[in-house]
Amino acid sequence: MAFEFTDNNFQDTALAEGKVSVVDFWAEWCGPCRMIGPIIEDLANDYGEKVLVGKVDVDSNPNISMEYGVRSIPTILIIKDGEVVDKHVGVTTKQALADKINKYL
Repeated sequence: MAFEFTDNNFQDTALAEGKVSVVDFWAEWCGPCRMIGPIIEDLANDYGEKVLVGKVDVDSNPNISMEYGVRSIPTILIIKDGEVVDKHVGVTTKQALADKINKYL
C-alpha cells in the first residue's frame, strides 16, 4: 500500500538519506490523479522495502506542494538522498515510472 506523506512526516520519510522515494502529488477531485492512483499502489507493492512509494494530498498538505513548486497534478517526484532527481507531470504508464525508478536504485 502506498505511504501517505504529510507536511509533518515528509522531511523524515521522503528525504531520508540513502533512500529512493516516489511521491505522487494528487487530489481527490482530480480525474487524472484517480487514473494514476492504481499505478502508484502497484509500484508500492512491487518495490516493497526497496523504494518508499507514496502520495501527498495537495489539499491537506499545501506546504510540501508549495515547497516543490507543484502547480499541476498529478505530479510525481523521484527523490534520492533528499534531492529531486526526476519529475513527471500528468498521467503516465506503470512501465515508464518503473524505468525511471530503476535508474536510481
